[in-house]
Amino acid sequence: MFKYIFFVISVLFLQSYAHAQTSIKGIVLTNDQEPATQVNITLNELKLQTVSNEDGVFVFENVPTGVYNISISYIGVSVKKSVEVINGTPTSIKITLPQNAQQLDAVVVNSKKGMNTTPLSAGKVAINPLALPQSVAVVGQMIMKDQQAQRLSDVIRNVNGVYLGTTRGNVQESFSARGYGFSSSNMFKNGARVNTGIMPEISSLEKVEILKGSAAILYGNVAPGGIINMVTKQPKFNFGGEVALRTGSYGLVKPSVDVYGPINKNIAYRINTTVEKADSYRDQVQSDRFYVNPSFLFNLSKKSSLLIQGDYLKANFTPDFGIGTIDNTIIPNVKRSAFFGTPWQYNKVQQATATATYKYQINSNWSLATNTSYQQFTRNYYSIERIQALANGDFTRPLNRIQLQEDYAIVGVDVTGKFKTGNVQHTLLTGMDADHYFTTNYTFNNPTTYDKINILDPNKFTPRTDIPAASKVTRVQTPIYRMGAYVQDLITLSPKFNVLAGIRWSQQQSKAATTKYILKDSIAKSIAKVDQAFSPRLGLVYRPTQTTSLFASYANSFNVNSGTDVFGNALAPSIVDQYEVGIKNELLQGRLSFNVTAYKIINNNLAQTAQFAADGVTPNNNSNLRELTGQTTSDGVEVDVQATPVKGLHIIAGYSYNNMRYTKVKEGKGNYIKGERLINTPANTANASITYAFHQQKLNGLKVGVSTLYIGDRLGGWNNTQQQTQNYNRLINVKGFTTVDVMVGYVYKRFSLQTKLSNIFNVYNYYVHENYSVNPIAPTQFVSTLTYKL
Repeated sequence: MFKYIFFVISVLFLQSYAHAQTSIKGIVLTNDQEPATQVNITLNELKLQTVSNEDGVFVFENVPTGVYNISISYIGVSVKKSVEVINGTPTSIKITLPQNAQQLDAVVVNSKKGMNTTPLSAGKVAINPLALPQSVAVVGQMIMKDQQAQRLSDVIRNVNGVYLGTTRGNVQESFSARGYGFSSSNMFKNGARVNTGIMPEISSLEKVEILKGSAAILYGNVAPGGIINMVTKQPKFNFGGEVALRTGSYGLVKPSVDVYGPINKNIAYRINTTVEKADSYRDQVQSDRFYVNPSFLFNLSKKSSLLIQGDYLKANFTPDFGIGTIDNTIIPNVKRSAFFGTPWQYNKVQQATATATYKYQINSNWSLATNTSYQQFTRNYYSIERIQALANGDFTRPLNRIQLQEDYAIVGVDVTGKFKTGNVQHTLLTGMDADHYFTTNYTFNNPTTYDKINILDPNKFTPRTDIPAASKVTRVQTPIYRMGAYVQDLITLSPKFNVLAGIRWSQQQSKAATTKYILKDSIAKSIAKVDQAFSPRLGLVYRPTQTTSLFASYANSFNVNSGTDVFGNALAPSIVDQYEVGIKNELLQGRLSFNVTAYKIINNNLAQTAQFAADGVTPNNNSNLRELTGQTTSDGVEVDVQATPVKGLHIIAGYSYNNMRYTKVKEGKGNYIKGERLINTPANTANASITYAFHQQKLNGLKVGVSTLYIGDRLGGWNNTQQQTQNYNRLINVKGFTTVDVMVGYVYKRFSLQTKLSNIFNVYNYYVHENYSVNPIAPTQFVSTLTYKL
């Protein structure tokens, strides 16, 4: 099917005729001369639509000679301007709005736009989503506020086809898309990779961008399925902000402050900070978090700017492996709150990041951007793990101590530009990036077992309460260097036909890991390894109308596998082929967005956490020990809908189907079984959110909403293997579940009060990581946030 669609669209391209045309480039400013971002711009006669970027800039490409009317619209305001286009001469215009920056911010934040109108910053170049042969999604600040998002999973529930997969130990969230799990290589903040060992803070985010499918050409070593990019709030040259207090069930208290403004005419600042304390519906589980995000914007000249951002998060959280299993594959019938750890176990994490982003506008068509980031992540952990009880409920509690530090530095340079060859328009992106990843990991001589309890009969044994001594035994330091260079060109052959083509070269050097045996005072080194490859990308877009696009794309990615096998050897990379076709629609003058996407992803050598240690018997509890499991194939279809049928009513809905299974495996004992679905890959997921803001005089300021999430049947446990030593089916059948949240909010002058009741039907289900971390989902909970705008 994919080859046929490629052939048909290729023929259409060959038959197309590119007419002589030019472009309109403009800037929208507020009346105090600040950039007006995220406002709708329409070229009326051609029914073309776009959105101004963060600099207030917008562009219409391939406009025939003539006189046109441009409309800028947002809630309650419409501004029009006439412009004449002369063939071969780019046209520039400036539009000033009647509002100042603070007034505009208030109305734009509350407006809703089609999901195919705003380019993603994660795409590194401003491409109209209708011209992009790829599925994208954006969750904006207003949705996060309406739903009082507490964790990233609360945001991702609004994105079709991307879902929370597991919560191992309940100290981190692991996401998946299109059947493949995201690692730290797929998680970004402001375009720079971030460690996924900590739950990120949501209060500082302006939006969350999801680029589905292949992103390898832009970011290099990423797993298939897509990437998530968290975009933080930026400094502004007008004073504003808010203070808020959030409270909720189980002792949740979370005050927060967000303040921004000018220092002088060329320097602006923003500071976000919050403290969070909470107990849990899980017995003896607590969390304590502190976060601060200062940022400064320097307008160095009319053409250049420098953004400096800091990001610090400290989180203490009780590790919690949930209710586990009995007899390897049975989820026990115990209370949702049942906790089988110790009162003293801990997980103390800190993440600190410093980022500098420099932008330079070379001329009206070319620009330069650099991004430099340094991150340090530390974990100090001591806990009961792997809840695997016998059939009678007896559980010999294993104990594990972890201390690690990760230092991560990245630098990237991008040059973007627009030019013509004859009558063909080009939007070029070229760049290079490099990063250094250095991990220091300690092992300890703590007891491997702590004591014995019974998870079905707590009175059967008396549990220990002391903290066993643990001394450092080894220190393993692992340096990794990555670099890449890429070029991508969006070729506009005519208003109806685009080609997006590019290629990336990547190299990863896994330097020899150094192991110091502290007690013996000796050192050993592993074997170094270098991997490199080219990753091509080709996409075709046909736009029968200005509001509809058909696309097809192919990408090949080179995915370097982190960690080692159980014998200490570096893993070979995975080569991934991704195919994607779809249709995007912006209908009813932007009030309805409707997209359908189909995809096929083939990972020719999937790497997963090794099941056993080198002896083939001892269960492996080190996620850095991995194994290559053979070829996997993921097919699927996604449907996305976003609508604003009447003023105040906003609807988001989506459905996805995925078939993820092993398609090629080695024959022999211990290898996986061809055709078996992989664990933690639901075939069906769906989401919907409906909000209505009243505008009638007596109810003005009132907003109500409901959101629902469906995660279909899935498999937990372990996938079966050929001639396995276990005499039972290792898979755990986990039923699907649906949760429903309801929300009410009210705004009065500078005050707003929002409340939410989540999981209103008190559905009981689980997130299952293998067969030892079975974490119940949260019961019905209440949360409320009182906010005062400065």
